[in-house]
Amino acid sequence: MQINQLHPRFVGEIIGLDTSGPITPQMVEAVEAAMAKYAVCVIRDASLADEDHIRFSRAFGPLELPPAGGKRIAPELYDIGNLDPDGEIIPPKPEGAQPTDFELFHTDSPFNDLPTKWSLLLAYVTPPVGANTEYIDTRAVYEDLPQETKDRIENLSVEHDLFRALQRNGVQFGDDAMKKAYPRMAHPLVRSSASGRKALYMGWHGVGIVGWSDEDGLRLLDELYAFATQEKYIYSHQWRPGDMVIWDNRCTMHSATSFERYRYKRDMRRTTINESGPEVSAIAAMREAAD
Repeated sequence: MQINQLHPRFVGEIIGLDTSGPITPQMVEAVEAAMAKYAVCVIRDASLADEDHIRFSRAFGPLELPPAGGKRIAPELYDIGNLDPDGEIIPPKPEGAQPTDFELFHTDSPFNDLPTKWSLLLAYVTPPVGANTEYIDTRAVYEDLPQETKDRIENLSVEHDLFRALQRNGVQFGDDAMKKAYPRMAHPLVRSSASGRKALYMGWHGVGIVGWSDEDGLRLLDELYAFATQEKYIYSHQWRPGDMVIWDNRCTMHSATSFERYRYKRDMRRTTINESGPEVSAIAAMREAAD
C-alpha cells in the first residue's frame, strides 16, 4: 500500500489495495490507521462486485442494513445511483422531495442512537461531467474555531431532524410513518475522533440545540455550518469507475454536487458500518419489528 495525501488537511489516496483478495489482520490495521489519520480515504481500482464490497466492509464493522428496495443490487447495499431495477434512468418525481433537496453537507444516519462509523461508496458508472462528492474534515474545522467558540459549544448537543430541516428549505416531505422511521435524535456537537482529535458532529439536518430556544439554536448551527463550508475545508472528489471512497461519519461531512441526472446514468453503491453490535436496519421502525 502507498498513500498519497489529496488535500492539505485530510484525504488519503490508497494505491495497491486489492478489495477482492484475502483480508488480513495487517490490512485491517493499515486501513484503520489510514482512516484515523485522513478521515477520508480513496481506494483506486476497487473490485466491482457486490460480494467483495460487502465482505471488505464487514472486516471493519457490522453493516447498517438499508431499507428493502429493488433487486438491481445486493440487499446489503444502499443504491445511491439514479437507476431503476431495470438499469434505466428514474424519471423526475411529480411532487415531494427531489434528489437535489439533499445536496447539502451532512453525515449519514444521524437519526440512529449512535453515529455510524464509516460509509464506503463504490462507483460503477459515472457521468462524464458533474456528480462530484465533496468532503469536509470537521476535526480541522473545530481546530480553527476561536477558543471562545470552542468553550461555548463544548457540552452542547444538537437535535437532528430530517423533516424539520427539509421544511427550512421549503420542502414538505414525509408522513407519520416516515417520521417514526427517521426520528429526531440528539448527539453531542463536539466529540473525539478515532485519532483523538476533537471534531464537530453536525450537518444541514441539525435543527436545534438541546435546552436552547429554536431561534438561538438555529443561529449557532447556521454560523458553524457557514464556517465549516468555507472552500478551504472542502475536498471535491471527481469520480471514476472503480473508485471506492471511505469516510468517517463521526468527523466528516459530505455533499453531492449536481449533474444532468435525467440525461446521464450514475451507478453508485454504498455500505455503511457501525462501530459494533448486530447488523440492523437503518430504519427505526424495522429495527423495532425485528426485536
